Amino acid sequence: MFEPRTDERTLADDPARMEPDGHVVFIGRIASPWTERADCPKNMRQARERNATATLVLDPAYREGLAGLEGYSHVHILTWLHHAPRNLIVQKPRHAPDAKGVFALRSPARPNPIGLHTARIVHIDAGTGTVELDAIDALDGTPVLDIKPYFPSVDAIAEAAIPSRDPA
Repeated sequence: MFEPRTDERTLADDPARMEPDGHVVFIGRIASPWTERADCPKNMRQARERNATATLVLDPAYREGLAGLEGYSHVHILTWLHHAPRNLIVQKPRHAPDAKGVFALRSPARPNPIGLHTARIVHIDAGTGTVELDAIDALDGTPVLDIKPYFPSVDAIAEAAIPSRDPA
């Protein structure tokens, strides 16, 4: 799934094999049309361009947590990208001329493979624990760690900057 590339480096100790130092539980799963990594959109922009909806399905114990979410238009969803390797610390993206540290990338391969997705809520059914989304860039069955409402007043940062992707 993640073939090695030139200039990539791995950690001496694979985090997947380390003793855990926190107790994380999955609160549900993503139901999406993407079953193979090769077909899965690389980001939410691509997911929206494909015009394929998705559903977040909460486990019964967490369904009451949806109370009050119905007034929001968008949510941040934190997922556990369970198919991604956890030992890559320097990666060589296909689209970039140079390798970069994992914390300068949005790759799923990272010490803690947590995905961040901001999606528009299409419909919420608290009884069944489902949140229909406009799109998602995650594989079908991806575990969900958390859901947080999107606040435009604090989540949108007009002056945010990123390095140019154009080769110098």
